Amino acid sequence: MRRLSVLVIPAALLTSFAMASPASAQRSASQVLEAQILLDRAHHSPGVIDGKAGGNTRRAVMAFERASGLPVDGKLDAEVIEKLRANSGEPLLVDYRIEEADISDLVDVPDGMEAQAELARLGFETAREALAEKFHMSQGLLSRLNPGAAFKPGEAIRVVRPGSNELGTRVARIEVDRAAGELRAMDADGKLLASYPATIGSERFPSPSGSMEVRAVAAEPTYYFDPAGREWGPDKRLTIAAGPNNPVGSTWIDLTKEGYGIHGTPEPRLIGKTPSHGCVRLTNWDVGELSRAVEQGTEVVFV
Repeated sequence: MRRLSVLVIPAALLTSFAMASPASAQRSASQVLEAQILLDRAHHSPGVIDGKAGGNTRRAVMAFERASGLPVDGKLDAEVIEKLRANSGEPLLVDYRIEEADISDLVDVPDGMEAQAELARLGFETAREALAEKFHMSQGLLSRLNPGAAFKPGEAIRVVRPGSNELGTRVARIEVDRAAGELRAMDADGKLLASYPATIGSERFPSPSGSMEVRAVAAEPTYYFDPAGREWGPDKRLTIAAGPNNPVGSTWIDLTKEGYGIHGTPEPRLIGKTPSHGCVRLTNWDVGELSRAVEQGTEVVFV
């Protein structure tokens, strides 16, 4: 990341992140945004960092509490905030100068797989989308931090300073918990290394059950659609080019149960909020982090 200067979060700016519901009013907007950034750095992803309290943030807090030996209640209290701050002394926001390469992969992505199959690549649609994903943010938060920005090369913008996207330790076991909407990564000793919000199947298209293994990892996967045996999608085979807006996002972790995998998404804001067709869907940055810490034979258990 190319940093120009470090920044604290201005109090006036944070008032725009105020929680809408009375239940969350006890937590200041500044705490929610700070916690989301620090949870991301601690590898307990809140999904899209947007400054708003919600189910994905609460899930991440619970995972962090569990990993830190704190009482697990999902409350963003003083003890959790103190522990999060102790893990990272880096500034929450930084200035970043936009480079040409950040926004050179822009395309108009049509709806429907048949139309998408006509494209040579499924890149980002706008500079705002590309930059928001680079820094694990919602597009709305990026705009609020940069009112009036044109998002052009050479422009300095204010962004979240996210985590490193590297676990630094090999994952020995993955647990996929549909009830919790969570994927957990453990080391060989059973220590919880990371957790991510996940979209895991649906009632109509359930995820698999039991144990399996990682078979292979593909960055920038091409998506091959075969209608045989499917109750959804077009009635012909399609090949959809790679890119972050590909139906399986920027990474595919193939599992030993045929047709199933852990993959990214073109819609990170919907993780944990909409059903999937049986696979496990993460944000592109979360599945990228996970993919670099697994290998062929890594155990995957659906619980």
